[in-house]
Amino acid sequence: MNFIRFLLFCILSVLSMQLNAASPSQTCSSLLDFEFRQLNDETQLNLCQTYQGQVVMIVNTASRCAYTDHYDSLEKLYKQYHKRGFVVLGFPSNDFGQQEPGSEAQIRDFCRLTYGVEFPMFEKTHAAQANAHPLFHALAKASGRYPSWNFHKYLIGRDGNLVSDFSSSIDPARVEVRQLIEEELKK
Repeated sequence: MNFIRFLLFCILSVLSMQLNAASPSQTCSSLLDFEFRQLNDETQLNLCQTYQGQVVMIVNTASRCAYTDHYDSLEKLYKQYHKRGFVVLGFPSNDFGQQEPGSEAQIRDFCRLTYGVEFPMFEKTHAAQANAHPLFHALAKASGRYPSWNFHKYLIGRDGNLVSDFSSSIDPARVEVRQLIEEELKK
């Protein structure tokens, strides 16, 4: 009888350790602990489950902005570094200058047809401080600033911590941005 109790205790202990090790809440970065619907799709993605452990660049985007050509640079970065664990996550926002007025289908088509965007894009999201989605509140808390315009970029390292953020005027193809991405990819 004692042997059976001991055996049950061992089995339950092993199962408990496996469940604790697999728990995403223990390893999830507070900057990725959000769920979003994919652009023009009903599919919900948990950012932690999908992107934790990767180098992530989060960008609030707009289709009618002077910085819209950053889509091209973002897509090039994504293609260059994706296989090494880098991802760009785009969040269309109509908060700044009403420069993203279209439907999600229009945004998706514009991004794909004009810039060949293949990096993940998500539902329209508020990024401006007044109505910011909790994701952008968390990013602003970590960086010390909210986006002040379209195409503000936040870089999150493999460890889930903020590495840096870049204002709208900084093209993501700049050398200093690439260097930071490469440094994080080596970790």
